[in-house]
Amino acid sequence: MKVKICGLTNLADAQTAVAAGADYLGFIFYPPSKRSIDINTARAIVQTLRAAPQCPVLVGVFVNETGPRMAEILDDVGLDLAQLSGEEVPFLVGDERSPIYGRCYKALRPTSLAEAEAEAEWYAVPVSGNQYSVISESVIGNQSPISSLQSPSLLIDTYHPTLRGGTGETGDWEMSAQLAQKIPGMMLAGGLTADNVAEAVRLVRPFAVDVASGVEASPGKKDPNLVRAFIHNAKDAFTNES
Repeated sequence: MKVKICGLTNLADAQTAVAAGADYLGFIFYPPSKRSIDINTARAIVQTLRAAPQCPVLVGVFVNETGPRMAEILDDVGLDLAQLSGEEVPFLVGDERSPIYGRCYKALRPTSLAEAEAEAEWYAVPVSGNQYSVISESVIGNQSPISSLQSPSLLIDTYHPTLRGGTGETGDWEMSAQLAQKIPGMMLAGGLTADNVAEAVRLVRPFAVDVASGVEASPGKKDPNLVRAFIHNAKDAFTNES
């Protein structure tokens, strides 16, 4: 079971997540978000994280940004993956000519199972069997080459007519469970907390879970105890059900 702690805005929260066992850290490059981070701050955090012995997969979250601009930010900040959380076209994910091909995945906010299945055909990153996709070897800034990074194939979030995630609203876990059976590598988001993530893991059986507002003391500031409890409860529930 993989866990992503998203909406990080400062080094202390990022280091807390790393120490607690997070597999992914998410940084939001979308100014309207309460959890948005500027490029210079993100770069400084990433440099410190990469200097440590263990560094999770680092994800930039974007909304309707251009492919070249996302590629530029990934390289400038030193990130591994781009999460596409807007109305991005399938080309960006699935076409080899895309500037972020092989290092991105799409976040969906479906209103129905039929809609989710249709969009999954357009956007899901191809995987082999029940394995998550593997990012091609790449060089991030001045760091050593990174290979075999674990990338989700798709993220399923709660639908909201205006907000791009971080709503705190729980999604349709029954629908998500059906999708998880058909989509290897699916990451689950939407209203997850330390109190309900174990139940979500047992019901949905996703590849990974993603949380932002559910472990916060206030928007953009994490509660260390909630971060640790969330990661522990998610991984423990998966282990006990395996």
